[in-house]
Amino acid sequence: MCAFPLHVWTIIFAFRDISWVSERTNFWDAMGVVSYGLIFALFESLMLFLIVALIGSLISIFWDDDRLAILLSILVLVIAVWSMTNQLYFLAGPTVFAKWTQLLASSNHPARIQYAIFVPLMSLSLLLPSWLILKSKKALAFFRGLIERVTLLTVFYLFFDFIGLIIIIVRNI
Repeated sequence: MCAFPLHVWTIIFAFRDISWVSERTNFWDAMGVVSYGLIFALFESLMLFLIVALIGSLISIFWDDDRLAILLSILVLVIAVWSMTNQLYFLAGPTVFAKWTQLLASSNHPARIQYAIFVPLMSLSLLLPSWLILKSKKALAFFRGLIERVTLLTVFYLFFDFIGLIIIIVRNI
């Protein structure tokens, strides 16, 4: 589960960048750029997995292993979605968020308003799934099914990492 959101985000950027890189140079260079992105996503996934495994080992005495794995997986997904949302703000540019920026600029304390809105939203998005996983068997079964489906897709992403590694090795030989 640590690999899924990072690879989805990398593949979205790969589709976004592959056309202009191939127009600038050639398709083989574009494949190299995508391959480096996938290898970087693999490295990020491994680092994220180590952090999540460390957190899981610190709290594993309280819950059974299945529930803990599902809880940590869902928390990784929620945090990744918030990180992607943050990056979307900078990718979309000021025109998409012009009204939001004007509203904040017209207030005396724009940072306080942002914290007042986003801290409760982020807290709720982390605490609600956690509470559901710990208290509800139906929610646990739902999240288990979701994770099983996403895991199959993640295997394909890891296969693309392997192909990306081969492309990088061939390009550098």
